[in-house]
Amino acid sequence: MPEFVSLAVSDGIGTIRIDRPPVNAITVQCHRELVAAARAASEDPDVAAVIIDGGPKVFSAGDDVAELATITASQMQLMAVDVQKALGAVAEIPKPTVAAISTYALGSGLEIALCADRRVIGDNVKLAMSQVLVGLIPGGGGTQRLTQLVGPSVAKDLIFTGRFVEPDEALRIGLVDAVVAPDDVYTSAREWAAQFVGGPARALAAAKSAIDTGLSATAAAGFEAERESCAALFATDDARAGMQSFLADGPGRAPFVGR
Repeated sequence: MPEFVSLAVSDGIGTIRIDRPPVNAITVQCHRELVAAARAASEDPDVAAVIIDGGPKVFSAGDDVAELATITASQMQLMAVDVQKALGAVAEIPKPTVAAISTYALGSGLEIALCADRRVIGDNVKLAMSQVLVGLIPGGGGTQRLTQLVGPSVAKDLIFTGRFVEPDEALRIGLVDAVVAPDDVYTSAREWAAQFVGGPARALAAAKSAIDTGLSATAAAGFEAERESCAALFATDDARAGMQSFLADGPGRAPFVGR
């Protein structure tokens, strides 16, 4: 049984929750459990969309520095592979994902949030890529994902300084997608996720894969991924049902089944 990271499924929405009081500090075990939760959400046909959540008090204050202080450079060489694998498992969930961020997402906590397709924060939240403050840099893919999201100049500023980013700035630079009242963070994330329940799961997965391929490879590879995925969808039940429904009844009424 997982101790710190769990997956709960309700009404077609999976919630991956980090629960390691008091501040959800991330350990090696958390990363291992994150992999298991992400894979379970990916493989569960009853999950249409996923929320990554730290509960109402705090998303995550970052790495457990007490654990990091015991790790040697040679050990970290091996551990970094597992850390990037864990966050990669979240980023590669083939379904729409949204991070519901309360109070703080710092260091490796922000790295986890960056793996989601969308980020919702409370208007009291502080964000930071804070590893430099203990003489380190992000190790879970944060240098790459942050740069893709906000551009190299802003990413360098945030990583070099480790400074707090307030909600208004986070929204302005594209680090987050919505700022809501603190008590509405999870509800807002769930409302966004709910629109995909009963949706065309194969098309959503294909769209996400094509976009992410273009971000991580060349433009030519992105176009190729889009072309191949689009063509493959013509063989799905959902595409046939969607086009037939459109012709008969107009848009938005197709009975998608996820095949």
